[in-house]
Amino acid sequence: MEDVAHAARAERMSRVDTAWLRMDNDVNLMMIVGVWLLTPAITISALRERVQDKLLKYDRFRQKAVADAMGAQWVFDDRFDIDRHVLTTRLERKKGQTPREALQLLCGSLASTPLDSAHPLWQFQLIEHYEGGSAVVVRIHHCIGDGIALTSVIMSITDGGTEPPKRRKRSSANGDRNSDSDRDRNSDRDSDSDSDWLTDAVLKPLTDFTVKAVAMYGSGISKSLEMLSNPQEPLHGGAQMARTGVQVVKDIVALAAMPNDSPTRLKGKPSGIKVVAWCEPIPLDVVKAVSKGLNCSINDVLLACAAGAIGRYLADLGDDPAGKEIRAMVPVNLRPIDQAWKLGNRFGLAPLVLPIGIANPVERVYAVHARMADLKGSYQPLLAFTILAMTGLLIKPVQDTVLGLFSSKTTAVMTNVPGPAEALKLCGSTLRQSMFWVPASGDVGMGVSILSYGGGVQFGLITDQRLCPDPQAIIDRFVPEFETLLMVTMMLPWSGQDAG
Repeated sequence: MEDVAHAARAERMSRVDTAWLRMDNDVNLMMIVGVWLLTPAITISALRERVQDKLLKYDRFRQKAVADAMGAQWVFDDRFDIDRHVLTTRLERKKGQTPREALQLLCGSLASTPLDSAHPLWQFQLIEHYEGGSAVVVRIHHCIGDGIALTSVIMSITDGGTEPPKRRKRSSANGDRNSDSDRDRNSDRDSDSDSDWLTDAVLKPLTDFTVKAVAMYGSGISKSLEMLSNPQEPLHGGAQMARTGVQVVKDIVALAAMPNDSPTRLKGKPSGIKVVAWCEPIPLDVVKAVSKGLNCSINDVLLACAAGAIGRYLADLGDDPAGKEIRAMVPVNLRPIDQAWKLGNRFGLAPLVLPIGIANPVERVYAVHARMADLKGSYQPLLAFTILAMTGLLIKPVQDTVLGLFSSKTTAVMTNVPGPAEALKLCGSTLRQSMFWVPASGDVGMGVSILSYGGGVQFGLITDQRLCPDPQAIIDRFVPEFETLLMVTMMLPWSGQDAG
């Protein structure tokens, strides 16, 4: 009876999530990989119990992705076993290798290893003893959700984390006048009060990016977005579908006409072997002080430091970065944060040009600021979402061709995810450090992650071994770039300073 009930509850996967499911290739897997460092150590039984009690209340984590002629469906895994998804892993250390180096090697290996498609596409691996505590490596396929959704949902397993809102059943045969979305919003108001940090940190900085998208609601493009993100919406409608198709063709032509970014050793054919690195946190208050002193955003400062670290890395290898720019695809949220618990992918991609060839750190910050300003109010992220969604309807060779356009125009995927200002706890232990790495599509060989958490901000990198065999060499240049910027900023005249 349970099998029948689960079959009846199978869900059609949205078009854009289908595109992400089929985006895996020989050199890039569409997995978001993260690591949590905990003190003191936790046990596997405690972690399994917490995941069972919290995460599995979201149906998606009990469902597997099953491809069919129309795309894919979410189907409950009748052989679901928590032990398969939450397990212990031994950290193998080579002679002379530090625990951090061994953990980075493990994370890179797992980022290159596919999840088992016969079961739900996620896994937690616990290293029970790591630096006086424990480490947890998390892998989740991108088809389950984007970074904003997964941050909201995965954080729910921490101590005091909120559960998904519960929908009320219709109260009468005539039907409830309130729509599902009204009920969801009412429920979200009650249950999402502990997620203010995410609302403040994510929605407000992106407001300027999404203004144009919000303004377009009610228009044909907005309706297309809803149609493509909702698997229940039919794909007929004649004129509307034709308009969507014409717009997508225009978007693809515009993408093809976009100039390639500067050629560097960071572009080429990847090997498929991943390596990762991350730095220790730097105080977020200090970053804020620098951004205030320069009258720009925290994002401007961090992205400029990342660009400087990459440029310095290339210069130290003998390449001349002067005058060079690389393009990074930056995810832009396209949904209200109170809907993040529904999972799925609702983001666009904004092409941000990073001036890696500008040596002056202040000049580089203002160059990044100017490029960010060019993107504000753009509808490009919304249209990029539509392109990705439409590729979910195409045969894989055509999808790969369209996605190849994205990778030919960019060197990296870059994302900045703000976390809670205070350190969280998991199973009574303090989550002292958190890092994650974004996947790259096509032949893109670099993913840059900037994460603020617990009063600090970190820079993480995942690269292809053939294109950048030592990402730690870039990571190690991030903090010096910031320290140089800090020193120069302190030497500049501040507003209100006595000139005499």
